[in-house]
Amino acid sequence: MPVGLLIAIAYEISASSGPVDAALLATEAPETLRAAFTVELVSDRARRTFRYDPRLEGDARWQPVSARGEDDDLDEAAASWGAEAAPDGRLFPDDLRPSIGQRVDVADLGAAWRVSFRHNPSLNDTELDVWFADRVNAKAWLDPVSERFLRIDYDLPNPVRGPEGGRLTQFDQTYLLETEPNWGLSYVASYSVSLEAKGGFRTIRRHYTATVTSIEIFFANEQAKAEFTSQRQSASGPGLAAR
Repeated sequence: MPVGLLIAIAYEISASSGPVDAALLATEAPETLRAAFTVELVSDRARRTFRYDPRLEGDARWQPVSARGEDDDLDEAAASWGAEAAPDGRLFPDDLRPSIGQRVDVADLGAAWRVSFRHNPSLNDTELDVWFADRVNAKAWLDPVSERFLRIDYDLPNPVRGPEGGRLTQFDQTYLLETEPNWGLSYVASYSVSLEAKGGFRTIRRHYTATVTSIEIFFANEQAKAEFTSQRQSASGPGLAAR
């Protein structure tokens, strides 16, 4: 066999067992888990940095730190995020299990598993998310040793007519996940979306990334922390809570 040739072992498995189930469990953060974080939002034309802390009151929770360039779309996206009741909720992919469904296709590549699935719309999805779900390929990359997801990708395999006319010719969306060290829970450390659409003799290209540059994850109170630790130890033994 030539050096460097990778042979993937592919099979279908239940999402409710083994490393896939463990990785999904790590994404299921309780509502009492909160995060204070700094995020850098970048487009082709501008860069914005914001700091969020749920322990502060009112407008002090979401504060601009720095800004460079001009991009109204980026500013609108940042304002929408900051106006949410709990902006830190975007960092916890707690709807991944219903999105993945009951069975997945796994390709064992050795160092990582490629988990392919059809995205099932969840309660958190918008009408546009539902429209995309029927048209994109979905893949998650999983470390079978740590039993944690590393990355989730969505891509459009073929150009399609957009929901409001025109033609969407390219769409890629990526979430990079990291593991919180105290409780072994996964969170979104980086998000990016890139698209190209054509219509009305125009071509629109957008590229946007959000990168968490610092984060502090904590429970809303000590009782919530104790309840979570107890529940996880009862369900999975001490291993998950200790990771």
